[in-house]
Amino acid sequence: MTASKVRVRFAPSPTGPLHIGGVRTALYNYLFARKNGGEMILRIEDTDSQRFVPGAEAYIIEALEWLGIKFDEGVGYGGQYGPYRQSERKDIYRRYVDMLLDNGKAYIAFDTPAELEAKRNEMPNFQYDASTRMQMRNSLTLPPEEVKAAIEAGTQYVVRFKIEPGEDVVVNDIIRGEVVINSSILDDKVLYKSADNLPTYHLANIVDDHLMEVTHVIRGEEWLPSAPLHVLLYRAFGWEETMPQFAHLPLLLKPDGKGKLSKRDGDRLGFPVFPLEWHDPKTGEISSGYREAGYLPEAVVNFLALLGWNPGDDREILSMEELISLFDLHRCSKSGAKFDYEKGKWFNHQYIQQRSDREIAEMYLPLLREKHHDCEIERLARIVGLVKSRISFVNELWEQTAFFFEAPTEYEEKSVRKRWDEGMGARMNELIEILRSLPTMESHAAEEVVLGWITQKGYHMGNVMNAFRLAVVGYCKGPHMFDITEILGREETIQRIQKAIERLG
Repeated sequence: MTASKVRVRFAPSPTGPLHIGGVRTALYNYLFARKNGGEMILRIEDTDSQRFVPGAEAYIIEALEWLGIKFDEGVGYGGQYGPYRQSERKDIYRRYVDMLLDNGKAYIAFDTPAELEAKRNEMPNFQYDASTRMQMRNSLTLPPEEVKAAIEAGTQYVVRFKIEPGEDVVVNDIIRGEVVINSSILDDKVLYKSADNLPTYHLANIVDDHLMEVTHVIRGEEWLPSAPLHVLLYRAFGWEETMPQFAHLPLLLKPDGKGKLSKRDGDRLGFPVFPLEWHDPKTGEISSGYREAGYLPEAVVNFLALLGWNPGDDREILSMEELISLFDLHRCSKSGAKFDYEKGKWFNHQYIQQRSDREIAEMYLPLLREKHHDCEIERLARIVGLVKSRISFVNELWEQTAFFFEAPTEYEEKSVRKRWDEGMGARMNELIEILRSLPTMESHAAEEVVLGWITQKGYHMGNVMNAFRLAVVGYCKGPHMFDITEILGREETIQRIQKAIERLG
């Protein structure tokens, strides 16, 4: 390895949608690479042909681009270390399989699934390792000519890594410190399968990380048990000097109870666990996504960044640039992070408030048109500005603004009983005349005149103003009343009051 700069990789498998935990792993790799002036690779680990799902690769790329997680090289980006899909690197892996076989570091095994199952039934806690390998059908127990004949006959086989027992394997982890595992508890992992001429994750990962000059492997805690095996593989190839540094991230945990966050938790509690909506090509099932649920990408990034890492102070709202400048793997937690989806909504609310009224209006306009209404963008921005503080998602705007586009046809019963007394119709007719006489419907000027009239007449301020709101809006809540009437205009406001008088008396 000749890399003089930090090089990290994100290497998802195209077996379905990208889980939000995988998104966080990609984000931490990105933050680490950018903080250290390094490079980030997108590698697709598609060696498990049985679990490959069409469309998953494109989904992964689209999701990360939506979130602003950018790659320097890899699938869809190019680069001098390609190809970056493992399925396109078969010849490369075969060379390294042969290297291990030639050096006695691996062996060929012909055991069928039925034979392995029989051995498991015969031996409780059976593991294919130094204590059992000589009882099995492999190149360590069979004569060389029999092995050769079986291969030439097309008999399916796997290549297993030959792990020597009794050795303490040390993994130096940036987050967890020194982790020591004795090799006796490791099994002789399958590295290669003749059935599809593809390596398993373990071999492909090591070969690719070495050839692509990866300096740091930042991945989820679930891969920690594999780390000792990977250390041994680096040694078997003689690559100890180029071994990347490991950092195993804490798990994302269920919002309630114990255990790892799953899709079922999202279904049960009503929040997405995927960045984008996913349409399963096999079952037709549709799973919700953060983008389609109305989350802003910067809110998702900020939310995820603080699940298992802290900036060293109590700041919560951090831009991508700030996250990059502050990111340090030593500030990652060793213990799992509870997935507080309500906090995710809070982050989205904060970022909605940071966007300009016009930006939010432009996001809202397609939803408004779905309701068969249109609006000039400047006017819509004014409407959004009145209610933006009340929402966490753009799709909540219709509930807050519908009365701007549709006059009320019903009136909140509780408010009618409380505010629309016997003489209110007459007072509303007086209000119509006041509104007709106004030189302008500008909010402040109209408010001054109307409140002056109520005071001069000795009317109950709360009752009259709430009846006014009830007539125009349909219920007694919403933004400042005179801001509403300024946008609606004189004629629309008067028509709504007249309609309420007809309906309510």
